[in-house]
Amino acid sequence: MTVDLSTAFGRLRLKNPIGTASGTFGYGLEFAEYLPLAALGAISVKGLSRRPCHGNPPPRICETDAGMLNAIGLQNVGVDAFLADKLPELARLGATVIANVWGDTENDYVEVVERIGAERRIAAIEMNVSCPNVVRGGMIFGNNPDALAGLVKRVRAATRHPLIVKLSPNVTDIVASARAAVDAGADALSLINTLVGLAIDIERREPKIGFTTGGLSGPAIRPIALRMVWEVRTALPKVPIFGMGGIETVEHVVEFLIAGANAVQIGTANFRDPSLAGRLVEELSTWCSAHGVARVSDLVGTLKTRPRPDHFFS
Repeated sequence: MTVDLSTAFGRLRLKNPIGTASGTFGYGLEFAEYLPLAALGAISVKGLSRRPCHGNPPPRICETDAGMLNAIGLQNVGVDAFLADKLPELARLGATVIANVWGDTENDYVEVVERIGAERRIAAIEMNVSCPNVVRGGMIFGNNPDALAGLVKRVRAATRHPLIVKLSPNVTDIVASARAAVDAGADALSLINTLVGLAIDIERREPKIGFTTGGLSGPAIRPIALRMVWEVRTALPKVPIFGMGGIETVEHVVEFLIAGANAVQIGTANFRDPSLAGRLVEELSTWCSAHGVARVSDLVGTLKTRPRPDHFFS
């Protein structure tokens, strides 16, 4: 069977639903020797700020039982250096580039997207409003629907690019955040970012991360990510969603699609296997063919749930 992997994602048309998550794939160029970047649906590059950022002091990463904690602190070369030094080569290699952006203030976000301007080699902008590993910005917006809406409105007015908002799972109501972002002008959503965690060196009685806490990612968070994707898809049935969180196999990809994601982003698994995202494109085609799925889009949002009883008594 010939399988159609093409994916409608709002105003974007992706060649397939396999992307890579910001912060786990560098600027894409670092992975070019491991897989053809043009074969992926999209690459979300390392978060860009208006000036270069050195990030947090080390140690910045530690392994956990089912994933890792990181507190890199959004280290990056800055938007100007990315546009001048990284983007031309990404374009030459045929990559579909999503520019992930962040700032400490609303003005910072606006300035970054204004510098990107109408750059045609960038397919979309992804707003990081959910990084737990910086003192300012980040979750200040992602954890408050009103603050999030105000920020998204300003960024929406500053760019004509498709606008994706990456949501924080460190909230009591992910649907409220999703609605606030969409009502303010977001075209699509990415979920989820990392969960706040802590690891302790019991001999030193100190945190294993220099920032004290870090963002938990990897297989441990996959059930949480799936649940949040499903909740947002149920509440906002027409909004394009990138799902992510602990994806390591083609079966995990299919889980996210069934839960309601239109496409996925591979994150922590890239550190262990830098060629994984490319293989998943091929494996997804094989899986769909073996299961009689002619179009990958037919999987999206097909989760069959049972009615929940109000009470259960024995």
